[in-house]
Amino acid sequence: MQTVDAAGLSIGDDHPPRIMGVLNVSKESPYSPSVYDDPAEAAEYVDEELIGEGADIVDIGLESANKRLDVLSAEAELDRLDIALETIDSVSGDAIYSIETRYAEVAEAAIEGGFDMVNDICGFADPDMPEVCREYDVAVAKMASPPDLERPGAVEETDWAMRNSPEWADTADYVDQVYEALKQNGLTEKTIVDPAFGGWSEAKTIDDDHATFERLREFRGFGRPILVSINRKNFLRTIADRSTEEALPVSLAATAMAVERGAHIVRTHDVEETVDAATIGAAFTERATVAGDGISVTELDARHATEVARHLDTLGASTDGSESYVTRVFEVAGLGQEAAAELASVAESTGLVVTTGDDGLLIGGRSDALRNAAAELGGKPAVQPVVEALRTD
Repeated sequence: MQTVDAAGLSIGDDHPPRIMGVLNVSKESPYSPSVYDDPAEAAEYVDEELIGEGADIVDIGLESANKRLDVLSAEAELDRLDIALETIDSVSGDAIYSIETRYAEVAEAAIEGGFDMVNDICGFADPDMPEVCREYDVAVAKMASPPDLERPGAVEETDWAMRNSPEWADTADYVDQVYEALKQNGLTEKTIVDPAFGGWSEAKTIDDDHATFERLREFRGFGRPILVSINRKNFLRTIADRSTEEALPVSLAATAMAVERGAHIVRTHDVEETVDAATIGAAFTERATVAGDGISVTELDARHATEVARHLDTLGASTDGSESYVTRVFEVAGLGQEAAAELASVAESTGLVVTTGDDGLLIGGRSDALRNAAAELGGKPAVQPVVEALRTD
């Protein structure tokens, strides 16, 4: 996993999770507690509510991402940039300042004015954005998005048959599309990937965000730090049936999980609480890395074949053998003696490891071997719950 240096702030596996607090200078932004159009008031908010509560990065947005509003032009964003620049000049605390924009000329003006990094919500749809970030040697968060400045985040509305291939588009699911969107237009050496949680288009569903969160480890396949923006998002609120105002606890639970699954930056409006949740997630995350003599060895956090396949693809290798890297273990109890003996026999014959005890048995092995055992046991009513478990991925 590559470490990204953002103006002296190291972001990556070997460093604590970083917290990105949010300030908006757009009156139309939906979360009013973070919206300011007076530089003095904005600076006070940044000092007290963001940096004062532990934010490492302050992300300043010039316009609302609300898809029901018209997209601001680069000129309109530049008109608002003065407020953002006056704000960071007035802040007394120490943080990295990120400008949220889709336009390379706005990013360049912001960097020239004192910003340290860029948060591009359109995924390098502006072809000059990567070059600006390289020229100024700044970190840039790239959100998964179609190459269209008018439709940030709308990956499921992209013509993937044209952008990739008809064959790929026929089989790709939503998370595949998100991953492919991040590959479009390349990455800089200091790119941080963002899988685009939230309602960025009318076509996107809550299930899409669920799937992205479940498969968050796959985005480690880029070998770059991961940014997640999950604070009070709908896909979390619906699980616990909470309003936006009531959604802080579910956001914090998800934050700890996200860090354990590979997130390096958590973007939030609730800084103090999120710092604690991210700290807990990091405390229970284990990823071993050893380096020396020009060689590095990193333990991959891969629980499923799809996660292994992302890393194989990064290496330029075939993904056909991804299942052979993943093992799973099941404990089975409650079977009759005859059914348990038959299960153990079939499991061993398909290359699985089986250990039988007085109260049940453990079965473990590769995913493909588990499915082979399930297929062989398919016609045995006494072990149907076992068959169904072995078939799941």
